[in-house]
Formats: sequence, structure tokens, C-alpha cells
Amino acid sequence: MMAKLPIVYVRGFAGSGIEQAVADPLYGFNEGSVHVRVGAGGDPIFYQFEGPLLRLHQDGGYETFVHGDQMAYLRREPKVDPASIWIHRFYDVSASSLSKDPKEFRLEKAAEDLLDLIELLQAKTRAPRVHLVAHSMGGLICRCLIQKIIPDRRPGRKATEFVDRLFTYGTPHRGIAFDLGSHILGWLRDAGVEGADVFGADRMYEYLTPAQRLRTDGECPEGWDPARMTDAEFPLDRICCLVGTDPEDYPTAHGLSALAVGPRSDGLVQIENAYVPGAHRIVVHRSHSGPYGLVNSEEGYQNLQRFLFGDLQVRAELVGHRRPPEQDLDVVWQAEVRLSVRGVPVIQHEQTAGHWCPIQLFDGPDGQPEPLAVTFLRSDRTPEKDQAARFSLQLRLLSLRQRDGHLVFDHHLEHAADFDDTLIVDVRPCDGRLRVWTTWNSAIGRIATYRPQDLDAPTLPMDNPVRGTWIVHLPLPPAAEKILGNDARIKLTAIRRT
Repeated sequence: MMAKLPIVYVRGFAGSGIEQAVADPLYGFNEGSVHVRVGAGGDPIFYQFEGPLLRLHQDGGYETFVHGDQMAYLRREPKVDPASIWIHRFYDVSASSLSKDPKEFRLEKAAEDLLDLIELLQAKTRAPRVHLVAHSMGGLICRCLIQKIIPDRRPGRKATEFVDRLFTYGTPHRGIAFDLGSHILGWLRDAGVEGADVFGADRMYEYLTPAQRLRTDGECPEGWDPARMTDAEFPLDRICCLVGTDPEDYPTAHGLSALAVGPRSDGLVQIENAYVPGAHRIVVHRSHSGPYGLVNSEEGYQNLQRFLFGDLQVRAELVGHRRPPEQDLDVVWQAEVRLSVRGVPVIQHEQTAGHWCPIQLFDGPDGQPEPLAVTFLRSDRTPEKDQAARFSLQLRLLSLRQRDGHLVFDHHLEHAADFDDTLIVDVRPCDGRLRVWTTWNSAIGRIATYRPQDLDAPTLPMDNPVRGTWIVHLPLPPAAEKILGNDARIKLTAIRRT
């Protein structure tokens, strides 16, 4: 089991609501939610999620030390437990209710103060690094720290000397864009109304670029992509971006925000802008914030704690597939995926056409690897001793026919898939190696009673090109091979994490 490191939570944008934000002692990381699920007979059954902070206390073994003032406590105590959670209260200095001389909020200053907090935590906890957990703009503060503040203030040192992992909820890594009224709203954003210019490319270029690389005229270079990071700045494998796809439940401005941003969003951040290319990306049907928001959701928490503490990483890709031969009509092929982990009451990754985010197949050359999903497993959390960690990956293939740029529905059955099956994967570390069993749901029937160990199912042969990494290629069922060809495979890459 990996050693516990301090967790620092960095909240999102408050705009004109700074006074309300600072009135919350934990900046919202303690908020949970209550939902209704359908039980037997159709009766509603309440499901309570107590919030990420309390859940980290309960099943993560963490504590939150406040004692009237977290920072005062941290400064006066000679030694602090590293298994602790800290709130970066960067808005306090800008609140008139907490200061006689409130300072104007500036993102770079918030990132500088974050570095000071991390160094104080390193001194008091003796932890080598911290985990950063951030919502919305908080993720941009963390990236400013990594990409600009550390190079500027600690030249010669690497960000990995301060930060171990970064997890972002709904961060606009590529800024905030608009579908409706894009010209006017974009102008208001870049004009800095309520401080919103931090979500525009020009300001992002300023606070994501170290001083030695900034252009002398300060202008954003043409074609510069705010979302892009390099492994030299920070290992992309240590970043996980949680992306929301539910704009309808985002309550801000009575739904006008979601209307302006468009349906392919969480209500504030468009799906394609909510992740760092090359980093881990997990998609869930949650809104940016509010009662059905990312931070206060079971989906958010389950992905957070597995990314921070999971000892196994498994990535699924579709490889070797070819475009089916078609005549007369142009056919667009899409894949839908849903990933679930045993014992977790929610879907942990979900990309579907209904949520505006199916995987578009054959956008590149035939056979080009197509990422399907990634998950993080905890072998110490299996229901029974010596039982494998299990997850399922539902794969659906859908075709859309079009002629002259228009969809054709002559032979269409809405929501009916050309292929639909679920891959069941069991993974168990054993004597420094991994044992992996897989089967398709259509071959076994009821999943709950399936135990590959009892059935003496064969362990799949795995390549081991790099120490701690195993790769296996799984054939698709015949029904899928008829669509994607006999060479199509699911490629699983399993990695032991440290």
C-alpha cells in the first residue's frame, strides 16, 4: 500500500461571490449529496453521499486539522500527520469581511501562496510531496504553480519535488468557450468582467508560461493551446482529469450558463476543453457544480481515491480494427463505453451518444489504437481475501448512415446497437506478477456468481515489455468481428503503481 501524502484542495472560481465562498470553512470540499434510486416495486430509495472530505476520513484514514485556523495550527505545530487534508484558502485575502484591506484576486498570487503552503507542509509533515485536488479554476491555479511559479521561484527544481499527483474536477484546461452569443460573451470574458479573463487564452498564456519563455510583447502566440502540458513540466501519467457531461443540472444563472456554453458540456466547461491531452481522462454524467455536481458526487470521489491510492492501473484500447465495407451510403461508426468497478454503486466512466460524447471511430487510419477507458484499482479493497479486483467494460458499436451530409433513417432503430456486450476483467497481483482473467458477459450469464478461479479459467498470457507493466490482447466476440474485422482486439495494459 502506498504511503499517505497530504492532500491539498483548491476550489474553483467565485467571481462576485467571494464573501459567500470564504464563509465556508472548508471551501465546499465537505459538501455531499442525496439522491433517489429505484428499488424493488419501483419505490424510491434514498442514497446519501457524505462528501469527499468525510469519506476520506472514513475509508482513507485521513484527518482535517482546523483548530480555529488551519494555517495558524500548521505554523505552530512542530510535527503534523502527513495523512491530512488542507484547504488552500486563497480567496480570504480578497474578502472584505476578513480583511481591512482586501486584495484584488490574482491567479498567480494564489499559485505562489500554494507553493508556500506545500513547502510548509513538507517541513511539518516530513512528506516528500503532496497530492493536489482541484475544482474548476483551482486546476488552473495548480497548473500555474507547476508550469510557471516553480520554474520562476525555484529555478533548477522540478515540480515533482513538490507535487505527487494532480486530480482536477471540471477544470477548463482550454478555457471557457461559448456556443450561444460567442462573440459578445467571449468579449466580456476577455475584458475581465468579474475576473473571468482567467478563462481566456491571453491571460492563460500569461500565467501558464514561465518568465524566461514569455514573449516580449506579452501576446499569446498564434495556435498556442492552453490545455497542453509536457512530461518535462510534469508527468502526464500523474494527472487525472474528471470531465462532466450533464449541463441540464447546472443551476448557475437559472440555466443560462448551460445554454450559452452548449449541450456538450458540464454546464460551464465544454467536454473537449476539460482535460489535458495525454493525461488520464475519465468521463461521468455530472454537472459542473450544484446538487448534481462533480465534487460532491460518488462518481467523483470513487475516481479520486482510486487515482490517488490505487496500486493498479488498467487502460483499455481498441486496436487492429478496420472500417466495414459499405456501399452507396457514408457510414459513421461510434463506440459507447461504460466502466464499472465491483462494489461501487455508480458507473465510473461513461461515454455515450446520449451524453454527447461517444467515441468517434475511424477518425484516423484503420487500426489506429482507440482509447476506450482507464481505471485504477485497489487490490487491498476486494470483497474477500485473495479475491481479484474486478471491473466491467461495456462496449457498444453504433452506425449512423448519411447521404450528402444528411442522416438517413430508412433502416435506423434509435439506440439499437450493431454490437453490445460487456467485458468482465479480473486482476490479481501474485508474487510480483499479475494474473488476469477475462470473459464476455454473453458467455457466462449472471456476473455475480462468476468466479474464474473456481472454474479454473485460464490466466491470459501477458507480454511484459517493461518491469511492472503487462499487456494482453483480447479477441472480440464473433458479432463484433463481423463489423470490425478478425484482427480487432481489446488491448489491456496493466501497470503496478508506486
